[in-house]
Amino acid sequence: MNIRDLGAEAMAGMLARPVRSALTTLGTVLGITTLVVTLGVAATAGNQIVGRFDELVATAITVEVPESGTAPLVTWDALDRVTRLRGVVSAAAVAESKDSSNLAVRANAIVDPTRVTQQTLTVMSATLGLPEAARGRMVQGRFFDLGHVRRQDRVAVLGDQAARMLGITRLDQAPAIFIGKHAYTVIGILGDLRRERNLSTAVLVPPTIGRQFGLRNVTRVLINTSLGAAGLIARQAPTALSPGNADLLQVVAPPSPTKARDKAQDDVNALFLILGLVSLVVGAVGIANVTLVTVMERVPEIGLRRALGAARRHIAAQFLLESTLIGLTGGVIGASLGVVAIVAISAAKQWTPLLDVRLAVAAPVAGAVVGLLAGLYPALRAARMEPVEALR
Repeated sequence: MNIRDLGAEAMAGMLARPVRSALTTLGTVLGITTLVVTLGVAATAGNQIVGRFDELVATAITVEVPESGTAPLVTWDALDRVTRLRGVVSAAAVAESKDSSNLAVRANAIVDPTRVTQQTLTVMSATLGLPEAARGRMVQGRFFDLGHVRRQDRVAVLGDQAARMLGITRLDQAPAIFIGKHAYTVIGILGDLRRERNLSTAVLVPPTIGRQFGLRNVTRVLINTSLGAAGLIARQAPTALSPGNADLLQVVAPPSPTKARDKAQDDVNALFLILGLVSLVVGAVGIANVTLVTVMERVPEIGLRRALGAARRHIAAQFLLESTLIGLTGGVIGASLGVVAIVAISAAKQWTPLLDVRLAVAAPVAGAVVGLLAGLYPALRAARMEPVEALR
């Protein structure tokens, strides 16, 4: 029996009972469709996560400056070298210390022992670009400028939570706060922070005023970069800030979007892959059962073929090819339905579908392998039949 005759016999056997063959194929269709949809949606969702990767996180770099016993590692004017780096959108330097983290701040000069008139707040000094670097905005008033810094004006900017705690809601009458014995005019309220949310409960003063609270050295540098430039700036920023001590600075760079995509894809795969494998097993059991029933129904035909000269391998090959064709058909239909489902889901979610050509090719092959394995036992059982017993 040549290959053409074998294929024709297998096709005729499969089409002799089209309803049964269709129902048998359905199990493989469900399994392959589930696998294709699982892998396709996982890849599409992972790609979508990268596409919608939080721009704030993907472009935010923080440089931590440790304390130095001698000269400061980073000076206030070192920020100019960072802002000149290509890819830096905004940057600001901040000074904070333990001594300035629990200072008594009150909104009036009268000390009333019968009620709370002061709050314990953190005082920080910062450079002029802090609102943009912290991804916030001035809710009221304005941030201090270069004139305030040079004149050493006693001005302060409050975080929105700190202003609420102190009862300051308006700036039209130039309210003042008192830190110790000195008064500081509140010129602005900073809010809507997307970075450094701890600034919402802080009092911000110019660097020249911060020295009064022990805020002489820069302790942290906030940098915002363009998309895709975070990795490069993370390597260049320490050298720009402190050329001789770059190794001592600690850079906190954003995580890789590729890792986020891979993790999301792995999570979705782990969740649904088992479902697809179970569906494939169910399909394989269905093919095996139907093929075995077909063998038992066609015992006289098998005996006649053996009596006319068909060898055991011919009988086995015929039933193996039939089950393989059923699995292949289920794989093709399942792969097609899976691709359509991926496109439909992506369209409903307004995503960009991500389809792997290798997946579309491998799905029918997987279906054929399932059919081949499922038909192995029935084919061997058919091949072992003796012609006399089969005809009897």
